[in-house]
Amino acid sequence: MSKTYFLDPFGCAKNQVDAETLMAYLNDAGWVSTFSPEEADIVIVNSCGFIEAAKRESINAVLEHKRNGKRIVLAGCLVERYAKDLFESLTEADVIFGNKDLSKIASAADAALHGARMQLIPLPTDDNVRKNRPLLSLPGSAYVKITEGCNNHCSFCSIPLIRGGLKSRKIEDIIDECQTLLDRGIKELCLVGQDIAAFGMDSSSRQLLLTLLEALFCLNGNFWVRLLYLHPDHFPPILDFLKKNGGGRFLPYFDIPFQHASKSLLQKMNRKGCAEDYLALLDRIRDALPSSVIRSTFLLGFPGETDADMETLFDFQEKARLDWAGCFTYSREENTPANSMKPHVPKRVAERRRSLVQEKQTVITEKQLDRFMGQKFDVLVEEEVDDGLYLGRMFAQAPEVDGAVVVHADTALRFGSFVSCKITARAGFDLTAECIL
Repeated sequence: MSKTYFLDPFGCAKNQVDAETLMAYLNDAGWVSTFSPEEADIVIVNSCGFIEAAKRESINAVLEHKRNGKRIVLAGCLVERYAKDLFESLTEADVIFGNKDLSKIASAADAALHGARMQLIPLPTDDNVRKNRPLLSLPGSAYVKITEGCNNHCSFCSIPLIRGGLKSRKIEDIIDECQTLLDRGIKELCLVGQDIAAFGMDSSSRQLLLTLLEALFCLNGNFWVRLLYLHPDHFPPILDFLKKNGGGRFLPYFDIPFQHASKSLLQKMNRKGCAEDYLALLDRIRDALPSSVIRSTFLLGFPGETDADMETLFDFQEKARLDWAGCFTYSREENTPANSMKPHVPKRVAERRRSLVQEKQTVITEKQLDRFMGQKFDVLVEEEVDDGLYLGRMFAQAPEVDGAVVVHADTALRFGSFVSCKITARAGFDLTAECIL
């Protein structure tokens, strides 16, 4: 009789790759995945431990599954950060499993199945990624993790505590994985890492992202490459290459987390930039690639943030004309430098500031999207919502975080394929298009 598991994933795209890899190892060991936790012999909660809200969400999932009588493996980032505490206090989790060597997940699952209560925190291995992993993305798209950990040590960030320092994968391993994904029919490769601009700096002391892109350029096929999470303080020297060799493959889409615009506040965050530097970077990108789309994030309520800092940020917003931006409030995280910084910004003030930034950004984003009206673009079709009505994404929309394209088509469209479309309208953050065959 088959051993069955249900995987409950939390966290970011990088954690999603880990979840897919866990599934690959389990499947290879004879386990069978199920879409229903009620039908599973065990539940694996692949947790997030980045901020307080994410921790609570993962722990609540464990409690809920235990109330339903399930044996549980708690895996992921939360475990790497709090393994001992969780084993002692969260008795609802049968097995506590770290994320440094995912190949050991079958041992953890077997232990949970047979009623063990244990910790399994493996030592790091060279490469956790499995090429044959199931994909949790929508059809046609896959995340490719090219780095692990981070050396930036932003004062608010717990990633180095969870994932350790920067560790770049070998270019040949990444290319091999990408070729396998393309052979499986993937059309969009999303390169992810905590900071892919730093790719290679752990082993060679220089940025190797350009070298990786040159290798990806040599692969055959009709596919996109999307670059996610580029730290603005050391933006890599890739613009000339993208200008000359983009040709629709390397999308002019850049996810650059500025976090703020106040120089004094950025310095407290252990970041080197300022509004002027970041605006100059945006000018360089747009001069090289006029069709560029840029996403960023802003962190509100960081210790010491003043009304003057906010005015600097508002001014930056107006000048930057970002296409997309996410806004978050600061979460105090133990053992990070910012945890002891003062003065604290009251939660209600931080939330009000976040709302103001988001309101301003909504207006900017909608105006930026209007420039696509009447133009033709390839759209990656992801799902059907009604007869002749599909959802997909164009180059300006990253998976899960940006809007969608609502495609009207007279014929059936294949999920995970490109179709040519003409943008005809905008509704909020979504675009409407007619399929052109």
